[in-house]
Amino acid sequence: MRKMMILPERLDDLTDRYDAIFCDVWGVVHNGETSFAPAIAALQRARAKGVTIILVTNSPRPHPGVVAQMSLLGVPEDAYDRVVTSGDVTRDLIAEGPRRIFHIGCERELAIYDGLDVELVEEFEAAGVVCTGLYDDEVETPEDYRELLQRLRSRNLPFICANPDIMVERGPRLIWCAGALAREYGQLGGRTLIAGKPHRPIYEAALRAVESIRGGSVDKSRILGIGDGVLTDVKGAADFGLDVLYISGGVHAADYAVNGDLDMAKMEAFLEKHGHRPIASLHALV
Repeated sequence: MRKMMILPERLDDLTDRYDAIFCDVWGVVHNGETSFAPAIAALQRARAKGVTIILVTNSPRPHPGVVAQMSLLGVPEDAYDRVVTSGDVTRDLIAEGPRRIFHIGCERELAIYDGLDVELVEEFEAAGVVCTGLYDDEVETPEDYRELLQRLRSRNLPFICANPDIMVERGPRLIWCAGALAREYGQLGGRTLIAGKPHRPIYEAALRAVESIRGGSVDKSRILGIGDGVLTDVKGAADFGLDVLYISGGVHAADYAVNGDLDMAKMEAFLEKHGHRPIASLHALV
């Protein structure tokens, strides 16, 4: 018999089952412009009960930059124990790859190279590509990169993607991320290398963080994954063997809303179409 998805009133209804939580950031804790006070309070209550909170984000920035950004948005440090980012784990891929790199993304994301023995060069000089995002994600789309990606593919350059998200919320808008360009490059037959969600390296880093904080091994059955991205948060946590709390009011909300309201049957069909069945769902983290 198929297990029924739990519809708790708030996170507190689930936390007694878990020693740790791997929680997404964008779309769950903040939207890039505003932090979500109920989500922050929910994480603070979980920590007060002894649950270790690891914020796991596909941000291409190493974690110090994400901590600083969250502070500016009003996310206090007592809402979490540690932050693990796609930028953190992608640095290992960069260190293992070609030294001469063509960078795709904005200047504020160049911190991903700090301390690494690499050289940023022009497209025609590069032996590899690192993509942290679009150059101007407020106006550009993946279509603007088609010719560039075709040129890179013609040279068979490896393409390291530092942010596997396809789109994220920024305030009321949806913006394109590096994952959209990696998807296009892969469809051209190019080789992509990704360490962030839904891939294992970022979850392994988060698990190491939990076990370091708690001073011993933690069974995956005692870890809850929380997120709003089906292709990243839900798939990644499920593939890693974690229970998942799905945040339904996030990036996919338009796929199963009817007149602005959640249609439960449509949401379940949407999740099953992608091959996932979270153990529970909340419209927003509270």
